[in-house]
Amino acid sequence: MLIKGYGVGPLVPGESLLARPGFWSNHLLALCSDGGCAERPVPEWFGDDGADADAMSEVLFDPERWPGFRVPAEGGPGVVVIYRNLDGDYGTDYLLTHPGRSHAQQIASWDGDFSGRGLTWRELIRITDSPSPAANGVQETTARLLLLLPLLTDPDVPETASARLTAALVAVGAPQDAASHTAQHLLAHLTRRSGHDPTWASPLSGS
Repeated sequence: MLIKGYGVGPLVPGESLLARPGFWSNHLLALCSDGGCAERPVPEWFGDDGADADAMSEVLFDPERWPGFRVPAEGGPGVVVIYRNLDGDYGTDYLLTHPGRSHAQQIASWDGDFSGRGLTWRELIRITDSPSPAANGVQETTARLLLLLPLLTDPDVPETASARLTAALVAVGAPQDAASHTAQHLLAHLTRRSGHDPTWASPLSGS
């Protein structure tokens, strides 16, 4: 798997991992801490158990194979989510792929904390709801939303955000009675981050 503009490591397509137990707890569990609650997030919030999460982490964080998750969008920029598994420098990189451009643009990363240019809820949903069937990558909107959720840096999400996120979590296996609770923790953490400056131009504009 090659991505022009990102020649850092041994990339492999990761889309087949989305349906495996343990993926979503690995991808989102660290975002469930809102800083104001002593409750400890656990993989069971996503319908996984500890063994699922541990087994998946060995796959996701393999230094010899860096999973990349392509989220192409029809008529606009898409995103590639890459698990950067450098020894001693593990993290997740988020790249924008622009129509008409040959090289991807890194806009953000997660290294125990978020850095870079995030997206508003509206921008996130614009990509989520615009799959590009002609391109390789994740087409299902639920998985697209959850893959890109760590990019959210919007302090003012609409009231419908919680319900949509809850439905997405249930669709990927989170228990019905816990999904709303999990969604609230995720949004509380993400909307408290100060990574989004309203004076910035949108990264989707190509600027």
